[in-house]
Amino acid sequence: MEVEAREIIGVYIGSRDEQAARHLWQSLPGVYRQCAIAYTDFWSAYSAVLPSKRHHTVGKETGMTSYIERFNNTLRQRVSRLVRKTLSFSKSIENHIGAIWYFIHHYNQSLLV
Repeated sequence: MEVEAREIIGVYIGSRDEQAARHLWQSLPGVYRQCAIAYTDFWSAYSAVLPSKRHHTVGKETGMTSYIERFNNTLRQRVSRLVRKTLSFSKSIENHIGAIWYFIHHYNQSLLV
């Protein structure tokens, strides 16, 4: 997430392992990989993949990850198929991925208005 514009600039949907961190890093536009600073929690996969010049691990008390945490909460609230105990829950992973991508595109588009 680009903090000033609140725009989602890179996405990888999957597990939270080292390979997923690599895919997430590669999903960022090149200009961000060259000059942006990534603030993450202390998950070891991020430290293994992200260049040390571009990566800072921080705790929740710093507030540096609050924007993406807020987005994750909004995603769970708005995409009800991600919540198991709802009527709209889907067992198909393709439907989950499609719903997430649809929400991200809609979210980024709403920032332009």
